[in-house]
Amino acid sequence: MKSGEKASQASRQASQASRQASQASRQASQASKKPAATDRSRASRRASDRPRVALVVKRTSWDRFQKKPTDRLRRLIEKNDPTAANIRSAHDEHTATVHEVTAALEELGAEVVRIATRAFDAQGFSLVVTVGGDGTLLRASHSVDRVPVLAVNSAPSSSVGFFCGARAAEAKGVVAAALAGTLGSVRLCRMRVRLNGTVLSQRVLNDVLFCHASPAATSRYLLEYGTIVEEQKSSGLWMGPAAGSTAAQRSAGGSVLPLTSERLQLVVREPYTPRGERYRLQHLFVEPGERVLVRAKSHQMRLYLDGPDQLVRVGLGDRIELSLSREPLTLLGIAPERRWDWPIDKDAE
Repeated sequence: MKSGEKASQASRQASQASRQASQASRQASQASKKPAATDRSRASRRASDRPRVALVVKRTSWDRFQKKPTDRLRRLIEKNDPTAANIRSAHDEHTATVHEVTAALEELGAEVVRIATRAFDAQGFSLVVTVGGDGTLLRASHSVDRVPVLAVNSAPSSSVGFFCGARAAEAKGVVAAALAGTLGSVRLCRMRVRLNGTVLSQRVLNDVLFCHASPAATSRYLLEYGTIVEEQKSSGLWMGPAAGSTAAQRSAGGSVLPLTSERLQLVVREPYTPRGERYRLQHLFVEPGERVLVRAKSHQMRLYLDGPDQLVRVGLGDRIELSLSREPLTLLGIAPERRWDWPIDKDAE
């Protein structure tokens, strides 16, 4: 082989060796990057596996006083007046429970989203946890459709907490069971409310109060159920699902319904019957598929949904339709047979 050909062949071999070295370098570089990418992918999967929990926390009277002090309340607290005696102690008890629940959720690896508004979108959450009392649960429940809810009674020394599935000092174990899906639950029926054909709510859990704007004024209305239409005068009426039957419905003379009952109950407040007669529609049990229609005969009527916060103005001739909702609420930590010491009305089952 001539010297020129030898040089050319040597050059080609050197070039090929260079390309092979470059390819090996690229492969090594790619191999070194794969573990990092894999680690990021695993971290992403771990983050997506974390349950998202909406945390709804009550604002205490002491919180409101701190943000907007009033001279009257300050004087009452300084004098240890009995009307303001429990404000600070209830706040301290509540605050300790909030810390306990938050720490438990974080320790269990949950992604906690603190809800700062009354209304919120519960979609995308694995669980909704309310820390407060029954009022906190009721307000939050209007934002919840299918997501299960765990209510924690943050101040059991001063709060009833009928809907609460956990109390202070036991939150961690109950929250862990809720996230694991092993905590008992109950599906509570809710009520649908329409005004002049427009749906106001599908999620009334406790009750609605229909009455005059002034507690001292007579409520005048027409009540229709089935084939019966009756004109009434009273202090208004309560109506709600079984979950609310231990509260205002019972206090107004109604019955305690089984917690899982699909019946609704209507109770007229202080019916005005000067001749001693009894209204035919004074106390009703409304079956699934049935409705009650209320037509206002006064200008200044009001409708309250699950407490004082949701107020709807009702005028002369307005039509209110009340019926069973198709959106029950799943409440955790509550047994279906739960009740206080009041006997269940057998006729109401």
